[in-house]
Amino acid sequence: MNFLNDIGVQLDEVTCLAIAELLQSPSMGEFTREEWKRGMAGARCDTIPLITEHAKKLRERIPREPELFRRVYRYTFPLSRMQGQRNLQFEIAADQWNLFFTPDHGGVAWNTETTPWLDWWIEFLEGRGKKPVNKDLWEQVEVFMRKSLEDEEMKWWSPDGAWPGALDDFVAYVQAKRGKGSEMEVE
Repeated sequence: MNFLNDIGVQLDEVTCLAIAELLQSPSMGEFTREEWKRGMAGARCDTIPLITEHAKKLRERIPREPELFRRVYRYTFPLSRMQGQRNLQFEIAADQWNLFFTPDHGGVAWNTETTPWLDWWIEFLEGRGKKPVNKDLWEQVEVFMRKSLEDEEMKWWSPDGAWPGALDDFVAYVQAKRGKGSEMEVE
């Protein structure tokens, strides 16, 4: 915690997870000496001021660079799992989505002019019983987020696509909330 304070990073921001990814943290708040050295050398950071500057740059880059965002997002899945578990507990997944999909926490705003996607996604999953989140669903939510921001009408959506079942059901949920039901065109 002192380290994060020293470099100006808060626990409740995506930059904290980017630092964990940089250092290949095996679990939240844990860093091995070897990975620390390798991560800092790769970032060319060997002093607190340099690490602080690197963290500032990460904070700026994460929402603007999809590949960096995706790398940190995907790394967060194993980092956030409880020891010995294959899936993320719903509450942990929801907390992480609230970090990654809101600009207040250094992520990308997952909402469009007519659709509060993140709010509806969490509401939808809560209505399904807050089931654990597997790796495939975790990864595909980020892909779905990007596509829904590009085209909120979901003209890209196909019920025959290889999406996890929860996302298929979420599309139907969104259609129902919009009052379009099955009349919405899908390819």
